[in-house]
Amino acid sequence: MTVRRPFRPGSPAGQRHRPWPLCRHCCGLALDLGSARTRAWIAGRGMVLDVPTITFPGAGAVYPVQRGAIVDVPGTARMLDRLLSHRLPRLTRPLVMVTAPVLDGPAYRERARAAVEVLRPRAVLTVPTARAIALAAGADLSLPLLVVDIGAHLTEVVLLVDGLVFDARRTALGTTDLAGTTGLADATDLADADATAEISEAVSTMITSMLRQDRTSLTAEALSRGALLAGGGALRPDLTRRLVGGTHAPLRAVPTPHTAAIRGAAKILRAVHAHPSARGASPPGPGPLVR
Repeated sequence: MTVRRPFRPGSPAGQRHRPWPLCRHCCGLALDLGSARTRAWIAGRGMVLDVPTITFPGAGAVYPVQRGAIVDVPGTARMLDRLLSHRLPRLTRPLVMVTAPVLDGPAYRERARAAVEVLRPRAVLTVPTARAIALAAGADLSLPLLVVDIGAHLTEVVLLVDGLVFDARRTALGTTDLAGTTGLADATDLADADATAEISEAVSTMITSMLRQDRTSLTAEALSRGALLAGGGALRPDLTRRLVGGTHAPLRAVPTPHTAAIRGAAKILRAVHAHPSARGASPPGPGPLVR
């Protein structure tokens, strides 16, 4: 578990927290800082934001998150302040859960925590995006699970074993590389088809690499049951068809796949709130769900 500061409950030791939104001692916020979209969930209110990841420090627009990396921490902080400060309950310091790409590691988590400081959080925790997706899908984490997350600027293939990251691959390709037009046989459609083929080939290559380097049968076992597909790419039938053909394995799309990560993060946040440590009974342990 990655925590910005010691997790100090907002109520006297031993006082039981009530379920959100009835609990008046704390506030919970889940964040998914995507390259194209930023999504936020506030305890008791559900998802309150699904907006472009963009800020306007001067005359032009700035995109503070690119290809799955936070490239502008002050810009991200300004965006969060503008979008969320007035939406959070007054006089509370939120417990914040942030999704994080698997392979960005400590750098992403540190930058995310630095940006979130503008919201005066009580604690900041991070969860791998693939794990949040699996929880949103209600997947059985006791079995090896392959998650394919095709976002706007980034695609990750992650193998989860017992709910933990066992192996992962990534490529700097996503749905923004697709032209997005259909039905016209022109150069734009050809570029769209080429990009679809490129993403599908990249996913197949990553899975093949994982199979070859896995000295166990876990990757093959997960693939035989079918990979879990999420992100905006799961909404593209042309891309999913190519993926099935390229991987020669079944794919299971998560319901509303483009919001799976934020829904999974919210689910974890509720579990953290119900933990005895949130009532002052004991310090928080690492647990199976949060990094």
